[in-house]
Amino acid sequence: MWKGTDTRKQKSPVQFAWTGNLTPHQQKAADELAQSIAQNRNHLLEAVCGAGKTEILFAAIYDSLKADKRVCVATPRTDVVLELYPRFQQVFQKISIDALYGGAENNAEFAQLVLVTTHQLYRFENAFDVMVVDEADAFPYTYDEALQRAVMKAKKADAPIAFVTATPSNKLLNQQRKENWGYSFIARRFHGHPLPVPRFLSLWNYEKAFQKNKMPQKLHTWVKQRLQQNEPFLIFLPTIELMEQATPLFQKIESTIESVHSEDPDRKEKVLQLRNEQRTGLLTTTILERGITIKNVQVAVVGADNPVFTSSALIQISGRVGRNVQYPTGDIVFFHHGITMEMDRARNKIMEMNSYE
Repeated sequence: MWKGTDTRKQKSPVQFAWTGNLTPHQQKAADELAQSIAQNRNHLLEAVCGAGKTEILFAAIYDSLKADKRVCVATPRTDVVLELYPRFQQVFQKISIDALYGGAENNAEFAQLVLVTTHQLYRFENAFDVMVVDEADAFPYTYDEALQRAVMKAKKADAPIAFVTATPSNKLLNQQRKENWGYSFIARRFHGHPLPVPRFLSLWNYEKAFQKNKMPQKLHTWVKQRLQQNEPFLIFLPTIELMEQATPLFQKIESTIESVHSEDPDRKEKVLQLRNEQRTGLLTTTILERGITIKNVQVAVVGADNPVFTSSALIQISGRVGRNVQYPTGDIVFFHHGITMEMDRARNKIMEMNSYE
């Protein structure tokens, strides 16, 4: 277990190599966050999917690294760690950065900036001067008190925590108010365009169709449109079992369509192939609801009425669309066997965010 002792052989001055510009909304949030961290005060950053939350973190992390503090960015999902690691390597140069997740190689040296899945925090005790919990509402962290305790154990007693999420739980919002944390709110994406609003499309008896080895016509049409327009796509399904039944049917339409789930050893490679335009589309469970950015991606949820698709999950899934400044719009469709309250909540929340100036 890593404890708060210094194992680095030498201390290199961190080099900040980000040349982008923040929007006024981002800059305000970045300043507020940096001020809270400097004061060892907890902070909640609530910002819509695609607001540029990672870029907002840069200033506070840079200030901490310059002060020779150890910083941990923890997230419940391996996919988020894999997405963030190359970006942080590019921005924070001349320092050691580790990425720790299930299956990753163990580094014998304790880096100054550590990106981890929340499960990997069990390795650490009293080790970090600053803790960032990214995607703070995500499963399993939000439901697992042991993981929440691991965050507290891994940081030093007086170290501040920055919670970052597009869909904070009521518990997190109440805690922020009760304990008087710092708070920042951004309702706009970095490129200024509104969030894509999901459309609802009935897909009656989709489970029976897959079980009978048949592709529902509306879904077949949607996939064909994506292929004709050369648009990458993600199709979310509620269970691994249903996804595995459906995969061969999709592969009859286009052989490069594949499926991914939490236990898939090739998940990282398949997502990379989609990003690099070597693959047209992926079927997925909720494992890819966050932490993945694909240029011009179009998204469908099959069985959006299933209880696994909570309003926060549906908001996150919708947030995969329109993230790129060159492709700020796109299609997000909820195929359903009856509209649920969670579906309505998700759409209403997205429309509410779009109404903010």
